[in-house]
Amino acid sequence: MRIFCFSPFGYEGNLVTVEVDLRRGIPAVDIVGLADNAVKESRERMKSAIINSGLLFPPERVLISLSPADLKKEGAGFDLAIALAVLSAKENLENEDSAFQMEPILVIGELELNGNIRPVKAIHAAAATAYASGIRYCIVPAANAEEAREIRTMKIFGAENLTEAFNALKNTESFSDYKTSHIEEENVNTIKDAVEINGILFPPEEFEFKEICGQQELVRGLQIAAAGKHNLLAFGPPGCGKTLSLQRFPALVPLLTKEESQSVTRIYSIAGILQAGTRIIKKAPFRQPHQTSTIEGMCGGGIHCSPGEISLAHNGTLFLDEAAEFRTSVLQILRVPLETGVVTLSRAGRSTIFPANFQLLMSMNPCPCGNYGSKEKLCLCSARSVEQYWKKISAPLLDRIDLSIQVEKVSIENSNSSQSISTSELRKEIAAAIKIQRKRGKRNSRLSPSEIKEFCQMNSEAKKILDEATETYEFSPRSVSSCIKIARTISDMKEENIIGKNSMEEAVKFKKPAGTMNLLA
Repeated sequence: MRIFCFSPFGYEGNLVTVEVDLRRGIPAVDIVGLADNAVKESRERMKSAIINSGLLFPPERVLISLSPADLKKEGAGFDLAIALAVLSAKENLENEDSAFQMEPILVIGELELNGNIRPVKAIHAAAATAYASGIRYCIVPAANAEEAREIRTMKIFGAENLTEAFNALKNTESFSDYKTSHIEEENVNTIKDAVEINGILFPPEEFEFKEICGQQELVRGLQIAAAGKHNLLAFGPPGCGKTLSLQRFPALVPLLTKEESQSVTRIYSIAGILQAGTRIIKKAPFRQPHQTSTIEGMCGGGIHCSPGEISLAHNGTLFLDEAAEFRTSVLQILRVPLETGVVTLSRAGRSTIFPANFQLLMSMNPCPCGNYGSKEKLCLCSARSVEQYWKKISAPLLDRIDLSIQVEKVSIENSNSSQSISTSELRKEIAAAIKIQRKRGKRNSRLSPSEIKEFCQMNSEAKKILDEATETYEFSPRSVSSCIKIARTISDMKEENIIGKNSMEEAVKFKKPAGTMNLLA
């Protein structure tokens, strides 16, 4: 029987073969295979756990080999695999006809000195990697069993302690997969109180947009952004409601598809932030990092090449509140992932590629004091300081923002709640647009130039409006593409095949530079 473990590194990770040789000599335990300190210390934890579990530790000299030998082994998840490899080697040595002849098996878990098994991270990634390599059996901590069972047809055993794990090696009937351990619908997107609109599933209504009064343009922009997965920037004075509105954006985003859920769950499993008992993440991530975030915190890195905020926002939303307060270098690293949907990390001669297909939302003040353009307060910022403030958000990054919305402060007296639209009403047009885009196989914000020509056909009036706007506002080729993609989304919301005049006019309104943004021209 071959026992495998998993060494997490980046998004992929590596399977590690655990081999044990018992030989004559002074009793000792040796580990070879480029193990770090946490793995080397497993010798003592493993030995104490075996003895305290009432099992016999072999009196021979124990040699443990972790291969491939040139791959550094890191983490405490090797404890259980090493312990079971030692026990099975002892059993096979004493009895050549022992029951330890089952198929290759993945074993991962951290041992306590009393033999109990502690949960570890990256279980979902380990099980998925093992399944792709042809391994069909897996022993994991009981707390991580549901996470591992999400890999369909993978036989899983959740062990509370070393004794249970050791007994499971002899009895394959104790392993169970997803279908035998769950009596529920096959659709992984079904969650409690999920709302289905036109075949698209949305999370329960936690936020109500009808409570946002007097900001119809901002709410409309958020609706279009959710329908086409467009990047959005909202800027306005403090207290105008831009942050409150953008924080309610998850209510407009549908639940993840099965394929989207798998990659998101893998990333959160690797990061070690998957909640206990969670099988799969069904709600689209919504990440809101602090303004003091570093480059490593945003794009990932560190000793183990852990995912950063842009990868944790994969298939979801990254919200930068007060975007101009972030370091310029942090904002600039967003440009390539926004374009490619991935981020590449390198460390010590190794590299990994994390998916980073996120939607960017940003909010900011119009100037350092926040009063630029205000009718009520006086702005004390010089034109130079306002210009420098906006240049923190470089022109190339702004060019990748599809929707730019200037938010005005609305008094309670002037706000009209009757014009506000409820969350359920907003979702109807979003669902119609997303259903069309899923049939195409790609969201509108990700359409390539060739796909724009294929899917974004315009009538003569819409083309004329786009040409006039391009000349008036000196749109770059990327801005022209953004206008067309926004118009395509608006048309999808109306279920129109051809982009018409009204759709293009609204798209140009959201794309053209307004107010303070003219300083960059």
